[in-house]
This record gives sequence, C-alpha cells and structure tokens, in this order.
Amino acid sequence: QVQLLESGGGLVQAGGSLRLSCTASGRTFSTDTMGWFRQAPGKEREFVAAINLGGGLTSHADSVKGRFTISRDNAKNTVHLLMNSLKPKDTAVYYCAAATSMVRVGTPGGVDYWGKGILVTVSS
Repeated sequence: QVQLLESGGGLVQAGGSLRLSCTASGRTFSTDTMGWFRQAPGKEREFVAAINLGGGLTSHADSVKGRFTISRDNAKNTVHLLMNSLKPKDTAVYYCAAATSMVRVGTPGGVDYWGKGILVTVSS
C-alpha cells in the first residue's frame, strides 16, 4: 500500500501563487510515477500534471501549461506542484496520484493510489 498526503492548499487571490506538496509513504517502490488531478464542483476529475521517477519527463495539461510546474524530491518521497498566475477557474480539490507509468497516471482509471485531496480556492 502507498499512502499519499497533500499539503499547501488554501485561499489565494487571482494572479497569486501556491505550492502543493504530496508526501508518499509505504511501498513507494511499486509506483514510480506521480501526478496531480483536480476536481471542481460539479465537474469530473481532470488530469493536471505528471512526472516520472527520474524527474526528467513531465506532462502538463494544456489548461495549466506555462503556469503550473510539477517537480519531485525522491530523497524525501515528495512531489510538488508550483502554481503561478492562478485563476478563479483553477479553484478545485487537488488530488495527488501515484501509478506505475506516465501513460497510466494520465487518466483517473489508471491511477493506483490517491491522496485524500486538498482544496485550492482562487478568489477574483
């Protein structure tokens, strides 16, 4: 089992920044690809970003490209999501995800483990 714990969410004004963190524990060797999803009220959960084990391969959704950056610190079993130029439409619960490959982590059905989620609210 892998446990994922998110932190860093909260309320921010439009144009501001937040950095989300997700710390993994347990059998982390079984899931080397990490990602972030988000779910706004009344909407489906959507892919935000992913990063492979070595950190050399990343993927970002078009809606956040150029504003959000995913990174990881393997020594601390932690993945980060730096969110700049936040917009009200970025308001959602953000979920940390773990999977066995970049392909699998790109869709909710391919994720093996989820965090409980953390709320990000962007005010206008």
